[in-house]
Amino acid sequence: MTEHVTGSTSVYLATSGGYRVIRDAEDCAHIEYDVYDLDRKACVDLAMLVREKFLEDLPGKSVSGALVLDVKDISIPHYYPDSNSREHMYGGEVAVFYTAA
Repeated sequence: MTEHVTGSTSVYLATSGGYRVIRDAEDCAHIEYDVYDLDRKACVDLAMLVREKFLEDLPGKSVSGALVLDVKDISIPHYYPDSNSREHMYGGEVAVFYTAA
């Protein structure tokens, strides 16, 4: 996390792994998303919205020269509060399957 201000609603995305699915044709990237908020309900609602955007809106889109073929859950948003900032945090992970556009 960089530039995070405690108390501000924040969404962080980070690659967490991935693999080649089909040689020279398809890759899979694992993306973790973490949502921070002082209000627990607002936090889980935003985390579920981030998940929905990945699963429902991203497939079929071309992004930076890559065509997103599909997105699947690795883990749905779960609760693990930040012990340092004392903020609520929900995080999940998706697999993004893509090929050259």
